[in-house]
Amino acid sequence: MRHLIVAALLTLPAPAPAMPADSSAYAIVPRPVVLVPRAGAFTLTARTVVHADPAFAGVARRFVRDVANPTGFDLTVVRRATAGTAAGGGIVLVHRAALGPEAYTLDVSPTRVVITASGPAGAFYGLETLKQLLPASIYRDAPLGNTTWRAAAVHVEDAPRFAWRGSHLDVARHFESKEFVKKYINLLARHKMNRFHWHLTEDQGWRIEIKKYPLLTEIGSCREQTLVGPYITNPKPSNFDSKRHCGFYTQDDVREVVAYAAERMITVVPEIEMPGHAQAAIHAYPRLSSRPDSSPGVLQVWGVSDFILNPTDSTVAFMQDVLTEVLALFPGPYIHIGGDEAGKAQWKANPQIQARITALGLKDEHEMQSWFIRQMDTFLTARGRRMIGWDEILEGGLAENATVMSWRGMDGGIAAAKANHDVVMAPGSHTYFDHYQSLDKSKEPLAIGGFTPIDSVYAFEPVPPQLTATEAKHVLGAQAQLWTEYIPNAKHVEYMAYPRMVALSEVLWSAKARRDYADFSTRLPAHLARLDALDVNYRKQ
Repeated sequence: MRHLIVAALLTLPAPAPAMPADSSAYAIVPRPVVLVPRAGAFTLTARTVVHADPAFAGVARRFVRDVANPTGFDLTVVRRATAGTAAGGGIVLVHRAALGPEAYTLDVSPTRVVITASGPAGAFYGLETLKQLLPASIYRDAPLGNTTWRAAAVHVEDAPRFAWRGSHLDVARHFESKEFVKKYINLLARHKMNRFHWHLTEDQGWRIEIKKYPLLTEIGSCREQTLVGPYITNPKPSNFDSKRHCGFYTQDDVREVVAYAAERMITVVPEIEMPGHAQAAIHAYPRLSSRPDSSPGVLQVWGVSDFILNPTDSTVAFMQDVLTEVLALFPGPYIHIGGDEAGKAQWKANPQIQARITALGLKDEHEMQSWFIRQMDTFLTARGRRMIGWDEILEGGLAENATVMSWRGMDGGIAAAKANHDVVMAPGSHTYFDHYQSLDKSKEPLAIGGFTPIDSVYAFEPVPPQLTATEAKHVLGAQAQLWTEYIPNAKHVEYMAYPRMVALSEVLWSAKARRDYADFSTRLPAHLARLDALDVNYRKQ
């Protein structure tokens, strides 16, 4: 896909001069490749007709539903095989095969709007840009009287820089409702993001129904209490909230979320952690444990658990059974298996595991983990999927078809790209949105640490200079991380994500030459008004 996107960009003319910095009429985020202001404006009315190529009929209906609530308009969608020749005014969605799969052009004139694209994603993004030209209240859910729905005339040519533009959300430490997960996905779509990394299992809770192993949710989805305040090594009973924390998604919930995301051009990437971060699963099924003499419970504190899956053939079969059900729920190409922060102390202390390392001809515990991960890679590859994991999967040898998500800086990503493996950049320095947004922590909610303000996010460059042009093609893109140890509810998630996610969306979509923080800052206030309309609890700048 990344090669097609590059080809699409090559079909566009050289970028036009920057729009006037004070022109709120063109406060589009992320910034398009080409934007040429034109005279006049198009007015959306109850009589506007949407003419759509049959391939774009679903996208057109989605747009009509989106704008129906704030406008009160019941717009008509007309499927036309020759939509480009539709007479009169209205909004016209035209198929043009020469563009890349996510590229589009947008022409707004006083009489009509024409969007051209080769696929539904491009048409969707063109309509998202059109909505940003309308008043911010177009994002509200209730009808507004006495509003003129006018979009400034413009010519836009656009395509994303990266194929992977995403955000991770940890719902295992603190469970979030299906309704909020859908809102989170909807907000990503408004920013032309296309990957939702759903972190579903952890030491502190297992959040996805697996029918073959019902105890994973019957037992593993609940912890008896949660540590309050910052992490401490020897907490007392008074350091806990004494509240049971439970929650999981049924398989029907997952299907609903996946379908909702697909309608908004977002692929959901599930994460099932292994072999570490698995204490909840081990508590539910003790036979998975590397320390069978101890019953760990579902972890009630933060940090990294010593409990790790026992790398036996039966454990491999168990986790592959889990993945079999996961594959049936998530049609996207990537399945995330974690692989991070897997402490090896229990493996070192277990004579049976040490004997297994020897029997398999492995050098040490790192190679044991690599062996375990390779079983999952082989399993997923045989079923037409691709395994992705955090950069620790490099240790002990990288599985043949693995994609690396580099979080401990960029070094893991660089090493993987140089070894001809695809990479998603996710460094803590720029993409961890669980970090503080101010150096004055007294004015911010408790966070895990770090300092990642919005300008640092905007300064992020996903392609390291150490890579050659050929190696750089392995950088699929990047994503934000929202780990929720210290993010206990939905409004807190929004506060930590926005407006930093706005900055990251421009980093991942806009051409490198078009990125300018001063210009972004002039567009941001108009965009924050859209977040207000979307009921987002963003951090005030």
